[in-house]
Formats: sequence, C-alpha cells, structure tokens
Amino acid sequence: MNHVIVTAEQMRAIEGQMFAGGIPVAALMEKVAGRIADWIVRHYSLVQFPKVGCLVGPGHNGGDALVVARELHHQGYHVQIHYLTEKRKDLTAAHGTYLNYLGVSTTATVADLQCCDLIVDGGFGFGLGRPIAGAIAQTFTTLNDGPQPVISIDLPSGLHTDTGAVLGTAIAATHTLCLGLWKRGLFQEAARPWRGNVHLIPFDIPEQAIAAVLGHTPPLQQLTAAAALAHLPLPRSATTHKYKAGHLLLIAGSRRYGGAALLAGKGAIASGVGMLTVLVPESLRAMVLSQLPEALVIGAAETEDGAIAALPDNWQDTNYDAIACGPGMTPNISPVMMALLAYPAPLLLDADALNWVALQPERLTHRTAPTLLTPHLGEFRRLFPEALATATDPIAAAQRAAQRTPCTLILKGANSVITAPTGQQWIMADSTPALARGGSGDVLTGLIGGLMAQHVKRSGVAPQQAVLSAAISGAWWHAMTGQAISQTHTELGCSPTHLATTLPAALAPWLSSQSRIQLH
Repeated sequence: MNHVIVTAEQMRAIEGQMFAGGIPVAALMEKVAGRIADWIVRHYSLVQFPKVGCLVGPGHNGGDALVVARELHHQGYHVQIHYLTEKRKDLTAAHGTYLNYLGVSTTATVADLQCCDLIVDGGFGFGLGRPIAGAIAQTFTTLNDGPQPVISIDLPSGLHTDTGAVLGTAIAATHTLCLGLWKRGLFQEAARPWRGNVHLIPFDIPEQAIAAVLGHTPPLQQLTAAAALAHLPLPRSATTHKYKAGHLLLIAGSRRYGGAALLAGKGAIASGVGMLTVLVPESLRAMVLSQLPEALVIGAAETEDGAIAALPDNWQDTNYDAIACGPGMTPNISPVMMALLAYPAPLLLDADALNWVALQPERLTHRTAPTLLTPHLGEFRRLFPEALATATDPIAAAQRAAQRTPCTLILKGANSVITAPTGQQWIMADSTPALARGGSGDVLTGLIGGLMAQHVKRSGVAPQQAVLSAAISGAWWHAMTGQAISQTHTELGCSPTHLATTLPAALAPWLSSQSRIQLH
C-alpha cells in the first residue's frame, strides 16, 4: 500500500486498529525505529558521519528517535541526545532511561548538536496542532542554520500533518522518512521547502486495518508510475487503424498566441492519437499546417484582434471522439464555448477556456458528456473561489470543486492533484521546476486530449473513465518527461518544444521495463 496518503486522524484510526488487534505500542516502536536506523546506516556511514545528534520530543516521535539513537550507538556512532521538553510520555521516558544506562550523553543546549555530523529530528511527528514558539523555535532556527544533513522522522517537526503548513517554524529536513503510510501534508506545496527528499518506511500495516478506516479504495493516493502506465491506451490491437485510434479536435490559438496552437498540436501528436484536427483563426492556418503536417487544419473566422470569432457552420459534420480547447485563444470566445458545451463528447478546457467558464461556472453542470478542467492555482481561484475560501488546503478545495461541478479536475502545480467527480484523488509526488515555462501547459493539453480520444475508441471504456485515464496517464507522462529532460539538459533546458518532441522517447524505457516485469 505504498501509494496510500492519509490524514492525521486516519493514521490514528489505522494504528488504533492495529493496537486493538493486539500489537503492543512498544513492539511497533521497535520495528519502526529499527527500520529507520537501518536506513540511516545504509545512507550515512559511520566512517563519514560518526557523530549523530538526536532531537527528541515528548511523544512517540521522540520515542522513535531514542530507539534510533540506541541502535546507532550499538553500531558504533557517537550519539548525543537533546530533549525539547522536560515532559515525556512513559514509553519515551523509558527509552531515555535506558540510554542513560548505556552512557549515551544528553546535552542541555542545542549548540552541542552543531558539532554533530548528522541530525535526527524526532521532535514532533504527525498530529502537531499548535505553533512552535519560544526556545523550541530558536532550536529549530539554530539547526536550520547549520550545515549538517537532517533526517526527519515521519514529518519535519513543525509541519501540519494535513496541510503541510509551517506552525510557527519548522525543521528544514534533508530527508523525511515517512512511517507506514504517506502523510497528506508532505504532498502540499507548502511543505516542499521543508521536507527534502521523502522516503516511505513501511512497517507491515495489515490491509484489513487500512480497509477498516479507508475502505477498499483509498480516497487519496500517490500517482505511481505503475498506475499511470496502466491508464495508457495500450496495448493497441494488431489490426487497428487511424480511425480506431481516436479523433481529437483541438481548438487553440489567436493571432497573438499562435505558438500555443502549435505546442498543443505537438503534444497531441506525441500522444499517438489516430487523427488530429486543429481549428485555428484563418490567419494562422497556413503557418500551423506547415508546422503540423500530420494534422488536418481548419481556419475559422476571426475577430479584429485575431481570435476565433465562431466555429465553422459545418464543424459538426465530423464525429470527434474528444475536444480540447483553450490554449492561446483570448477570453473573447463566447460563441465558441457555447457550441462546445453542447457537443456530446468529452471536453478538455484549459487556459482562456477556463477564464471564460469562470464567469459562469454553473454552465458546466448542464453538460451531458464528461468535462476535464486543467487549471493552475490562479485559474482555479477564479473558477472556484468558494472552494478555496472554505477548504483547509488546495487538495480539499479541488475535491469540493470536482464534486460540485461535476468535472474531472487537474489542479496543476508542484504537486498536481487529479480529482474525479466521485471525489477520489491522485497526487503527483514527483515533478520538476523545469516545467515552469510558458507553453508547457499547452503541450499537456494536447497530450491529454489525444489520450482522451484514444480511450473513447477503446472497447468497453466509458466516457467518464476515458477522461480520468487520460488525466492520470497524461499528467504523469508530462511530468516524467520534464524530469528526464532536466537530468540531461538541466532545469533550464526544458523548452516546451523539446518537451513535446521528447514525450515518446521518454516513455519508451518505462514501457520496456513494464514489459520485462510482466514477462518474469
């Protein structure tokens, strides 16, 4: 269950199921802390990091740190303990007593920890609800100013478990070792400057304990590569042809933003869609056709400022499997949008299409076919101001918005959130700032639009599932390609054009790896 993400309340309930089943708290602490210690020994050798400082809080997170301290002491590390408070839970205090017996030193001042090579943060794990202040806050500030790597247990001390918000101040971790199940706060953008590299430390939570609290389909999951690959429109039939591989209508561009249509078109072509029709202002038609020879390009009447004025009279003569609309269109697109909302095919709305919908979001509730919205946070705020105002965080706001509309939603960001109309959510744990480029989103629109059209054509796939599968696989594929480019061309070298042309090559190793796993 390495994809499940939980709140503090859910994690307490799951652990409660285990304790009710008979596992002692002390036994669970021993197992968890032993695995943390093993991780530290593997990644921070005794030769290079002989001195380890352990920050110990009053609760069981502090108890975990003390068991880690004991195990590192037995491995030969020189360990120093610093208690954040005088109060400690009984089990935590007992571990501290045994460390005293072993001769492990305790320091009254955080300054002594500055001489250590490595810091283990066992201050406050999940469930922290009050701001960090006073001497503890100063301790955190002092450690953050130091050069030593910091290993945080479960969450960096000072972060809210669910929202990732900093409660007063927080420890800036080099690595966060999340225990058992992923904590929701680690996937919030607010936590990214503090969490460092995140790693899951499983401790054999029984599936029945998780199901008792979350059901058999967890409402919030990390989007894994395996899940994303499973949602691709693959394998194709050996006898398929272009009319069975989906037909996407892409509506994009204006005289000022002609590049948006090209980038979205290249994203769609990379998706493998069987047929692509691109509808642009008439003044862009020749240029787009020269750059996208694979596409059918239609010119539309345009306004004085070069935007699409209306769809051609015969635009519905072709049966499109999916439509993607919005990149570079300008907001003055009411006739286009009114026609598209009535069309009985899955519809992806991005950019200027979202800005138009934001004027009257209730229009979406009247659609009979499924809709996919792909806003960044600013666009989301215009679309659903009430959801953001009443929710605790963007993840919760996205869930409310998708259920109310009802639409499938990709809230784009450092940790993009995909939300189904049912409220089920997937979070992109891994992305890259290399994608922070104008035009990256246009590529994503075309890519997901092309995947939507392909899924619609697949036998037995319902339209709503086609949209969700395209959102899941497309968001992952886009982010993974950005990461691949940043590794070879740096975070500054991921141009949207390069992104679009690299999509197929970046996917190939993943498919090859999956095939090898299936064969064996």
